[in-house]
Amino acid sequence: MDKVVVGMSGGVDSAVAAYLLKNEGYEVIGVTLRVWQSDDGSEGRCCDIDDARRAAQSIGIRYIPVNCTSDFNRFVVDPFVKEYIGGRTPNPCVLCNRYVKWDKLLYYAKAFGAKFVATGHYASVIRLENGRYTVKKALYSEKDQTYMLYRLTQEQLAVTLTPLGGLSKSEVRDIASRAGIPVASKPDSQEVCFVADGSYGDFIAGKTENLRDGFFVDEEGDVLGRHRGIFNYTVGQRKGLGLPLGYPAYVKEIRRDKNEVVVSKNDSLYSSQLICDDANFLSICGLNPGEKLRCDAKIRYGHKGMPAVIENAGEGAVKVVFDEPVRAAAPGQSAVFYDSGGCVIGGGIIREVLK
Repeated sequence: MDKVVVGMSGGVDSAVAAYLLKNEGYEVIGVTLRVWQSDDGSEGRCCDIDDARRAAQSIGIRYIPVNCTSDFNRFVVDPFVKEYIGGRTPNPCVLCNRYVKWDKLLYYAKAFGAKFVATGHYASVIRLENGRYTVKKALYSEKDQTYMLYRLTQEQLAVTLTPLGGLSKSEVRDIASRAGIPVASKPDSQEVCFVADGSYGDFIAGKTENLRDGFFVDEEGDVLGRHRGIFNYTVGQRKGLGLPLGYPAYVKEIRRDKNEVVVSKNDSLYSSQLICDDANFLSICGLNPGEKLRCDAKIRYGHKGMPAVIENAGEGAVKVVFDEPVRAAAPGQSAVFYDSGGCVIGGGIIREVLK
């Protein structure tokens, strides 16, 4: 009977993953990684220890909470703050999965003599004919989470189980309800786990000093008003600008060097090319110089993906050329590349947005 360490957040998805694996005959050990605790002592939304413990007890598995706050601050919170201050829009969950969750789950799997780790992500880990591991889109696209997993390594994927890849959310809740798992109807978490009230700006302002307001400018550089600090804005944003221009205005660009937020009409938000840094490939080893590959590319988690061509841009970078322009690509976000079968080819972090 193989052992598996299941990351349990306190939500219904990870609880059902643990339940299904136990029913398949695995010896399951539930582990909650405490990654965040607010000043008032409350847990982050992805590490609700009380709910995770109750779920583990109802399933009948061994359960262990462990503290990872130091690593979480190092690999997730500090880069999150730094990126926003730099005028970029980061993906904290992408970094957390690679450098905290999987790293720690594998550490405890080794400690407990477990062969596998598992999570409640809606995705399927598969091994391709070329021997490489990748993640395939969930059967029900509305819950697909492969975008957040593109930075995982081959070593991490080789021992990962994802039991929910073929299930819908309603099916998962139904399984939990019938099994008597106490978190069956617990609402999904929608925001970044360590920003309790959803206000990124207030969180960042509380983590650093010497933040300055500056100017909103139009595409010609004319001053339109004052902004509250570039960390409060992201490309494509419309709400909260406070600019009475007589037409809908959107954030087009954030210029850290000038402390400016460029606003424009919606038509100016579209672009056809991106440069991505820090590329990580799953289904292939990488792209050779001069090699081009067709794919569908997603520029944020909620983006449906658009046909594109990717090519090696040197020094770990990838150039992405879309068949049709995409709206509001934001530096700092991840661009993730998929093949025609819904498997992740790889991805990178958007450095530059080109017309």
